[in-house]
Amino acid sequence: MKRYLVLENGKVFEGEAMGAEGSAIAEIVFTTSMTGYLETMTDRSYKGQAVVQTFPLIGNYGIMPPDMESDRSYISGYIVRQECDAPSNFRCEGKVEDFLTEQGIPGIKGIDTRSLVSMLREHGTMNGAIASSPDEISLDEIKAYRIVNPVDEVTVKEETIIEPEGEAKFTVALFDYGVKENIIRSLVNRGCKVIRLPSKTSAARVMELKPDGIFLSNGPGDPEDNVTEIETLKELSKSGIPMMGICLGHQLLALAHGFKTVKLKYGHRGANHPVKDSRTGRIYISSQNHGYAVVPESIDEKIATPLFTNCNDKTNEGIMYKDAPAFSVQFHPEACGGPQDTGFLFDDFIKMMGK
Repeated sequence: MKRYLVLENGKVFEGEAMGAEGSAIAEIVFTTSMTGYLETMTDRSYKGQAVVQTFPLIGNYGIMPPDMESDRSYISGYIVRQECDAPSNFRCEGKVEDFLTEQGIPGIKGIDTRSLVSMLREHGTMNGAIASSPDEISLDEIKAYRIVNPVDEVTVKEETIIEPEGEAKFTVALFDYGVKENIIRSLVNRGCKVIRLPSKTSAARVMELKPDGIFLSNGPGDPEDNVTEIETLKELSKSGIPMMGICLGHQLLALAHGFKTVKLKYGHRGANHPVKDSRTGRIYISSQNHGYAVVPESIDEKIATPLFTNCNDKTNEGIMYKDAPAFSVQFHPEACGGPQDTGFLFDDFIKMMGK
């Protein structure tokens, strides 16, 4: 059955239907990862977005539920060149096609993803619609689409405690803005008891918990929309409790200190982004998924210093704070999928709590 991708600029791509029936309007973004498609589909940071996979063959090792980064998929649509209908892997429990159908996500395959990605790189991220007809959804409706308060939709609804095996060395209060499961695993495997908190948990409640550290997770959307969360971090930054942030958490902590964020032309999404450590000059390959970044010129060097820089476009990739025991990074040191080059940052956080 035919299906169409209609971009807000009027460009139409014709392909074949895959996944669930129906249509969807979303922000169209692309990821350059060659593997980790299941982690991509279950990453809550993609809430409200339709994902284009630049790697031409998707699904060759199937679906492995233990590798999911959340309880379900949060993407609005899925776009691939070719979907493998005969996956081969000893852990495989299903096909991408069936997973999308179960999750209620419409997809499209058989389109020229290379041409699509070239267009997104040239013109920037655009809205689009996946539909059964190119005239099913008007361009005005596509252009008007906005991702509204996605953090409220993806955050945990009540406090949850995740215990490590054996005695906990530290207690970490984790703000869930759309956290990936491997972030939690990375802390638990290092002996941390993790208290997973709804995004709008008050600073007073965090102080009641008496944590050894505070963790700010990744998540979807425009960081500036999270007014309540930013105000909370302003208070907690004065507490003296060690703090670490990733992705959206990095941006929110920066905004809490008065720095600025900006929407990137087409974002950074993939598992091969080089970042430079400003302390050592060493280059690391990182996993990334974000459409916004902290403006480097807005960082007040009286209270903070840049920690990492993107080697491709010189955008900020990390900040070390001078006024508090805190640091944050724009990329994902927990990988999944991606390189584990920067996993040592979790160890740095552990050391910070140990002091």
